[in-house]
Amino acid sequence: MSEKTIQDINAKIADGSVHVVTAEEMPGIVAELGADGAVREVDIVTTGTFGAMCSSGAFLNLGHSDPPIKMQKVWFNDVEAYTGLAAIDAYMGATQLSETRGMEYGGGHVIEDLVAGRSVDIHATAYGTDCYPRKLLDTTVTIDDINQATMFNPRNGYQKYNVATNCSERTLYTYMGTLLPDRGNATYSAAGVLSPLYNDPTYQTIGVGSRIFLSGAQGYITGQGTQHDPTNNFATIMVQGDMKQMDPKYVRGATFHGYGTSLYVGIGIPIPILNADIARATAITDADITTNVLDYGVARRARPVLRQVTYEELKSGMIDINGKEVTTSPMSSFHDARAIAGELKEWIQKGKFYPTLPVENLPNTGVVFKPMKQMGEQPSVADVMAQRVTTIRQGLTVEDAARAITEGNFNHLPVVSDEDKLVGIITAWDIAKAVAKSKRDKLDDIMTRNVVTADASEPVDTAARKLELHNISAMPVVNKHSKVVGIITSDDISKLVARR
Repeated sequence: MSEKTIQDINAKIADGSVHVVTAEEMPGIVAELGADGAVREVDIVTTGTFGAMCSSGAFLNLGHSDPPIKMQKVWFNDVEAYTGLAAIDAYMGATQLSETRGMEYGGGHVIEDLVAGRSVDIHATAYGTDCYPRKLLDTTVTIDDINQATMFNPRNGYQKYNVATNCSERTLYTYMGTLLPDRGNATYSAAGVLSPLYNDPTYQTIGVGSRIFLSGAQGYITGQGTQHDPTNNFATIMVQGDMKQMDPKYVRGATFHGYGTSLYVGIGIPIPILNADIARATAITDADITTNVLDYGVARRARPVLRQVTYEELKSGMIDINGKEVTTSPMSSFHDARAIAGELKEWIQKGKFYPTLPVENLPNTGVVFKPMKQMGEQPSVADVMAQRVTTIRQGLTVEDAARAITEGNFNHLPVVSDEDKLVGIITAWDIAKAVAKSKRDKLDDIMTRNVVTADASEPVDTAARKLELHNISAMPVVNKHSKVVGIITSDDISKLVARR
C-alpha cells in the first residue's frame, strides 16, 4: 500500500515537483489508476465552496482614541457590533441588521465594505470612567486604519445542506431563499463534488491548525464548527483569517428577502493524499452525495422528508417531488467554488501555500447535535385556536355575511367553496366599508382572496410572527386539504402569553 507524509509533499512543493489536482479531476484519476496508483500520482487534492454562511463575523480592534473611550455600544454604518470584550474591541456579526436600513444592509455588508477598502462610519457611546473618560465617539475608517480585522466564523463549510421546498399555499421567505407555494421551486446549497468536508469525510487531514484558503487569504481551522454533526454528514468548521489579505470577490454581503442578511464566504481546503483511504474518499462524485428534500411549509420540529436526492440530480436543474417536476436553484456558487479550488491549486504549485496537518482532528464520532433545552412544552396552534368556526359559502351576499358576524359576535368570517375549501376571508371592517359604499352584492367583490393561514401543528410563536408580518389579527387554521379546522386570533395569543 502506497503512503507518504506531509513532509514528503511539502518537499515537493519546495522543489516544484508537486502534483496537485482539483476534486473534480480526482474521480477520473482513481477510476483509471486505482486508489494506490492515485497516491503515487497525486500529492494534493484541492476543494472549494462559496455560499452564504450566516454564522460568520469579524473581530475588529480600532485603537485608542484621545481621550480614550471604553465602548459600551458601537455601530458600523448603523449596524451594531458586540462590545463586551474590551475597551476598543468589537465583534461584528454577519446577520446583525442596520438600525436605519433594516434587512437591506447588515453586518455581512459591513465586512464586505471593509475588505473592499470602502470607508465605514463609526459611532460609539460609553458611560465614562477615570481611565476612559470619553462618552461619545464619531469617526470614519477604512480597514487600513484598524489594527486588527480578523474574520472569525463559528460555523462555516457545511458538509452538505438539506434541500428546501414549500408544499404550503403561501410564499415563504427563508435562509434558503424565497420558496414558492405548492413546490414551486427547490433550493439547495454546498458544492457537492468540491465540498471540502466530503472529500475527507473521516477528517484525517482536517482539524485544528489546518491551513486553508479563506476568502482569498491563508486562514486556519480553529476547531469544529457549532452544530457539528458528523453522524448525519452535516459536519462544520470554525475558521479564522486576516481580512486585510482577503479578496473582495470572495467576501460578499447578502440580503435574503424577508429573512435578513448574511455573508458569502469562500473556503478551500487542500487534502494531502497520504494514503489509499484518502485517495478513495476524494474520488467522490455528485452522484455519490445524497441529501434530503424537506418541506419548509411545515413547522421545523415536524418537517417531513419528501425524498432523497443526489447532488447530480440537483445540479441538473429539475427534480421530481411527489410526481411534480420542480425547478432547482443553488444558494451557493459552484462557479466560484471551482475558481477557489483552482486558485488554491495554483498557490500550491507556485510554492505560495504549504498544507499543514491538524494538531487535533475534527471529531467524526460521538458528537450529538441537540435541540435547545426548553422549560415546558411549546404550545402549538391547536392548543389555543378556536375549533368551532363559522364559515360562509362563496357566492352569498354582504348582507348574509353581516348577519352571520352579528349573530356570532366575532370579527372574522372565512369564505369557503362548495367543496368546503378556503377561498377567502371577510372581516367586520370589510363589511362596514362595503355598506358605506353601498356594495351589498356578492362577497367575492370584497373578500380577501390571498388568505394567510396557519397549520394546527405549528408553534404559536410562528403563528404570532405571521400575524405581525402581515399586520392582521386572525388566521384561519386549515388542514392539508385546505379545509378550515379552526381560527386563531391575536387575542388568543395574548391570553396565552398572560397565562405563562
